[in-house]
Amino acid sequence: MLRLRLPSAWPRASHARPFSRSSTPYSGHNKWSKIKQRKGAEDAKKSILYGKAASDILAAARNGGSPIIEENSMLATAVRRAKDAGVPKENIENALLKAFKRKNNNGQAVTYEAMMHGSVGIIMTDNVNRTLSNVREVLNRHGARQAPVKFMFRQRGYLKIALDPNDIEDLFNTAESTQCAFDFDEWEDDSSGSRGIELACSPDELFKLEDGLRQYIQQNDNAEILVREVRWAPLEEQGSTDDEKDSVSNLVEALEEDEDVTCVSTSLEYSSLLGNA
Repeated sequence: MLRLRLPSAWPRASHARPFSRSSTPYSGHNKWSKIKQRKGAEDAKKSILYGKAASDILAAARNGGSPIIEENSMLATAVRRAKDAGVPKENIENALLKAFKRKNNNGQAVTYEAMMHGSVGIIMTDNVNRTLSNVREVLNRHGARQAPVKFMFRQRGYLKIALDPNDIEDLFNTAESTQCAFDFDEWEDDSSGSRGIELACSPDELFKLEDGLRQYIQQNDNAEILVREVRWAPLEEQGSTDDEKDSVSNLVEALEEDEDVTCVSTSLEYSSLLGNA
């Protein structure tokens, strides 16, 4: 019988690759960078959401006539929507506190105008008790300056109503019966699934239009006025870079942090609904 003798140890190949314990350079760094970028994007979205919720609460307190939830159905709606959207309790309470302080401040309202990036108009409604030097300080810190910009805007009455899509035609017909001249558009909130209609009119006809819709809304369980206000609306759509949008947004946030500021509008907030002549 033929027998094979196996070697006690296999010879090492001359081209064998030496063992290395080093990991891929910067792999951990790249992973952490991606996490930070994703977290930064999520934080930015939350900041926009929280800021919008605070603005809605302040507007509802102002337009509904009271900073007390039990006395103001518009404010109750704004607070409920903020909670449903995941806005922290602390943010909601801070917005309510700011609304309460504004209500107790009986100072006369005054309008300031400013320019940023040479073409972006900004209009803010403030309390006359606030000194002009404080306004200038905030503007200067963000690279803006006082300048006449009202020619870039016009005032428009605005109603935002939550409504079942099947009832939009009925509400539209009711609005027409008020004989007010108005523009309208449908809206939808992807985050909450809410839908409804927006109406824009002359500021002088806002009360008449709302009053004409009140009975219909009260009789419709699915209808609710979310926003009622007079806005400074840009006349034209304005192009801008992402950096310009970010810096303008930072300025608006800084202005709205002050207790006396009641409204801030910019020429970047063009809406075909509000901009219609």
